[in-house]
Amino acid sequence: MATRGRQESRVGPCGPGAARAGNAERKDRCLGVLSNLSTITDMGGLDPVWLFIVVGGVMFILGFAGCIGALRENTVLLKFFSVFLGLIFFLELTAGVLAFVFKDWLKDQLNFFINNNVKAYRDDIDLQNLIDFAQEYWSCCGAHGPDDWDLNIYFNCTEPNPSRERCGVPFSCCVKDPAEDVINTQCGYDVRLQKELDWQKYIHTKGCVGQFEKWLQDNLIIVAGIFVGVALLQIFGICLAQNLVSDVKAVKANW
Repeated sequence: MATRGRQESRVGPCGPGAARAGNAERKDRCLGVLSNLSTITDMGGLDPVWLFIVVGGVMFILGFAGCIGALRENTVLLKFFSVFLGLIFFLELTAGVLAFVFKDWLKDQLNFFINNNVKAYRDDIDLQNLIDFAQEYWSCCGAHGPDDWDLNIYFNCTEPNPSRERCGVPFSCCVKDPAEDVINTQCGYDVRLQKELDWQKYIHTKGCVGQFEKWLQDNLIIVAGIFVGVALLQIFGICLAQNLVSDVKAVKANW
């Protein structure tokens, strides 16, 4: 059994040996990165990958219009660039205001997203790495605490659960031992079978939602500075485009 476990870890769910292993389910997981993301985000079947495609397309069009418009001194492209950039700035400003007004709704959506990620922890290797990174970076475990891992079929504490990870948590929830050079991936096994007061000796007991909010508050100046910097760059781009349009029109008027 131990040999088989080591063999599966070498093959990996998306490793080169997946096809040789003859596991159809494992091959299906390798067909796309975060293939179950649309289910996790509950976007009604809309794959969030399209969001990245749209954003990339908008950036390409905007860059093309600004670059060619400036090189060729084309006022139509320059006006398109400035208006399009102004529209993006307005949408960002609107989104910021709505996020502040509906912050409770956003918090609920964050809870929903994390809990769905917890359920699908073993379904996608990239999603698993993302969750592990978040839990390690913010020193947290689950959305509100370690008991959120009861939502996962491998970690839940129900009696019929045959998983070896029953009543445990992922290794990313564990408190790191500075003396350990190698990560102990089994450090979270059976930890929730102990008394709740003893959990903090072995794992992080704070939820990721609370830790994320704390991180935002601690880095509020940096986060706000980034948003203000991006906004200033957009305004600067609009001003440059309009100034160039005015210069081109002034030169043409003297012809």
